[in-house]
Amino acid sequence: MSLPSQVRLVEVGPRDGLQNEAQPISVVDKVRLVDALSAAGLSYIEVGSFVSPKWVPQMAGSAEVFAQIQRKPGVTYGALAPNLRGFEDALAAGVKEVAVFAAASEAFSQRNINCSISESLERFAPIMAAAKQHGISVRGYVSCVLGCPYEGEIAPEQVAAVARELYAMGCYEVSLGDTIGTGTAGATRRLFEVVGAQVPRDKLAGHFHDTYGQAVANIYASLLEGISVFDSSIAGLGGCPYAKGASGNVATEDVVYLLNGLGIETGIDLEALIGAGLQISSVLGRPTGSRVAKARNAG
Repeated sequence: MSLPSQVRLVEVGPRDGLQNEAQPISVVDKVRLVDALSAAGLSYIEVGSFVSPKWVPQMAGSAEVFAQIQRKPGVTYGALAPNLRGFEDALAAGVKEVAVFAAASEAFSQRNINCSISESLERFAPIMAAAKQHGISVRGYVSCVLGCPYEGEIAPEQVAAVARELYAMGCYEVSLGDTIGTGTAGATRRLFEVVGAQVPRDKLAGHFHDTYGQAVANIYASLLEGISVFDSSIAGLGGCPYAKGASGNVATEDVVYLLNGLGIETGIDLEALIGAGLQISSVLGRPTGSRVAKARNAG
């Protein structure tokens, strides 16, 4: 199969990347990050999450961030809304697109959101109805698609069943997440073969963590399967609090470098992107997780 000529990156750093940071990050720093990502040419930025601050304290200021960012025409500013209350808060903040989150693993679903997979999908029904009423797009996530910290390997057929449900409920796109980063290129291709038989491939996205250093290889494998949307995180921010050793999302800078080398259009300015990553890494007081940024910044 020929590679896609264009790829859309979904930047998840401001939400998925920062949500597990222990140190408080100011609204000003979050706004600066989102604006820098917009300026670098990203067309989709997941800005925050409308969840209880008790569960995810770092996302408590999401409404303020949405109020202060400079919204660029043609850029989607999304948010995670795990329940109807979260959806209503997102709507009040002027969010035009939300995301919902299910797991391909029963054990992960129970430990992460205290309910079964089927129960979690049922909870999304009122969100989908409200979104339709208000003209809000909904993106779906499926976690643990290539492995679970509690169950081990996950059958692609199980992932396909969950992805099919989300698509049937009205999610315009379903992102398949390798939450603990154990996936390999062969397993990734098999996953998209199986899920792609149930959900059109142009409605699927890949979300890879780099725990085992396989994320870029898995993205290339996905490109070979005709996938043209990928989630990534500036400076490789983020991880999974429930997944032992999960080092974080693949760095957006590294994905753009890969795609540039393949002649695939992204509309993203790599140098501006590196600058945005170095800025937020400075705020966090640690080196960037992007290998490309480290190499460009060496010496």
